[in-house]
Amino acid sequence: MAQLTRPVEIRPVCDYVPMSDQRTALVLGGGGITGIAWEIGVLAGLAEAGTDLSGADLVVGTSAGSVVGAQVACGVGLEEMYERQLAPATGETVARLNRATLAQFGWAMLRSRGRDVDFRRRIGALALAAEKAGLTPSEQERLDVIGARLGGKEWPERDLRITAVDAETGEFTPFDKNSGVPLLHAVAASCAVPGVYPPVTIDGRRYVDGGMRSAANADLAQGYDRLVVLAPIPRGFGPMASVDAQVSGMVSRVAVVSPDSDSRTAIGRNVLDPAARAPSARAGRAQAATVATRIADVWNG
Repeated sequence: MAQLTRPVEIRPVCDYVPMSDQRTALVLGGGGITGIAWEIGVLAGLAEAGTDLSGADLVVGTSAGSVVGAQVACGVGLEEMYERQLAPATGETVARLNRATLAQFGWAMLRSRGRDVDFRRRIGALALAAEKAGLTPSEQERLDVIGARLGGKEWPERDLRITAVDAETGEFTPFDKNSGVPLLHAVAASCAVPGVYPPVTIDGRRYVDGGMRSAANADLAQGYDRLVVLAPIPRGFGPMASVDAQVSGMVSRVAVVSPDSDSRTAIGRNVLDPAARAPSARAGRAQAATVATRIADVWNG
């Protein structure tokens, strides 16, 4: 059965807002290459079932979700996005979070003692050290990869927020069209998994994955009336907030969708493996059919 981690919540009649005045938000969380594919599959499947989330007033993208969110907000068609995920993964490099890096994550969590900014600062230091040691691709290589995914897109007029973390200070930084930061660099920073990919340079600062604060950063949609969160990784790690904790009591109607058992099988053990991209997209599309009615109730009801 599909995982919708929160029920539909309806405000009392006295708080009723006409549908035409209600604002919608789509939050797309992190989850690697397979997370990109799964989210696109879910979005395409929901649109096919009659609920197109791509017209959301606000789009929030974190890590994998930043790639999807940028394309959605820039008007790339969902079917076009979906077909790209089915293309053979020939020539693409397989990356992974190895045990040594995961152990460093755990050590940073223990030393931070629940202090979220301190945790992010330590993770940022890990990312900078891995780059210095030559354990990651070059920054330009990553920019080229992300640029190919985005296709040279500029910031859309629509409200799109891309999340990142300052590697030196641990400060959480959402970028938008008014930030003065190129969309390519914002997305590359949001996708800079510490220890796997290099931090990205923006205005002389180095930035890493926005998922180091939260897998989805759903609280950026605070104040919106209808919210759907696609969360390949719904749980928190250490001081990183879970999706449920961030959306609890936040909006009038909210639905969180994370991978069901079939999708988890398709995604596999390594979310950075391009070979799992097509199966993840297909599984996401199949899962969309099982949650379509409930998502429609939140988005259109």
